[in-house]
This record gives sequence, structure tokens and C-alpha cells, in this order.
Amino acid sequence: MSKPSHHIFVCGSFRPTGAAGVCHKKESVSILQHLTLEVQDRGLDHIMVSSTGCMNVCDSGPVMVVYPENTWYRQATVATAEAILDSLEEGKDLPPPTLFA
Repeated sequence: MSKPSHHIFVCGSFRPTGAAGVCHKKESVSILQHLTLEVQDRGLDHIMVSSTGCMNVCDSGPVMVVYPENTWYRQATVATAEAILDSLEEGKDLPPPTLFA
């Protein structure tokens, strides 16, 4: 595997206590699954998708972050994920951040 040009993190809200937080309860897993399948289906080998532990911005969940831009998205949806992938696939700027903008 070559070094990815982009890494998309989806908050899985896993905590050391084992409790699942807000992002998990708001279906972040479905966003993660969608991204993973879409990256494969589109042949976007230069994009890596990962789940994270709690990102500690629970009021904004589900949360996604795209690196290397360090662009944060709050209340993310499958539509948010699609817009990000479309931008990366087309070589365009990412959609505007919705967290820490």
C-alpha cells in the first residue's frame, strides 16, 4: 500500500470505559461503512478511512475529520461523506468545514 494522500476519520465514540458515546448512537458506523465501500467502489486507493475513539466534541456528533487539511465536520451524514469523496475524486477543494471553521 502506498502512502494515502488523504485520511478520513469518523468518530466511533469508543471510550476506555467501554461506553459508546453520541457519535455511535447517531449512526456514525453507517457513515464509516458507506465511506469504506465507496472508497473501494470508486477505486480511490489514495484515500484511507478509519474509525476513532471519542473525539470529545459530542454535542457536534457525528464528527468526521479529513487530513491533511485538518477539516472537521459536525453532524455528519452520508451526504457529507459523499460530498467529501466527490471533492477528493475530482481534485477539488473540500466542502467547507462545519466545525472549528
